Amino acid sequence: LQLKHSGHYHCEGLVSFWQSLSAPVTVTVHRISLLGVSLSEQPSGGQVALGDRLVLSCAVAAGTGPMSFSWHRRSSGAALGTGPLLELCHVGDNDSGHYLCQVREGDSKAESVSLNVTIL
Repeated sequence: LQLKHSGHYHCEGLVSFWQSLSAPVTVTVHRISLLGVSLSEQPSGGQVALGDRLVLSCAVAAGTGPMSFSWHRRSSGAALGTGPLLELCHVGDNDSGHYLCQVREGDSKAESVSLNVTIL
């Protein structure tokens, strides 16, 4: 559901030549604040061998949507990517650091705790 789905609804039916109309109901959709932004990694444990692949996944426990995602490393101010997944295909020494995911939903913003990634 989205906020725009709030409104008055009814159903109508036709049996033979008889038309029937239900009583209207009012549906109100409320915004839910962003809650529970979390990170997971593959491979797990935050340690990746040089040249291997690292996939970070960002999840949100509650929110109304639509949501936008951005990825950041604490040592760098620039966004590393968008979307709920960040994939680094061939990690290098400079990919070590603390990663976090920021989620925006309208005027709301929340971020995950940082995940320390070490390149072996």
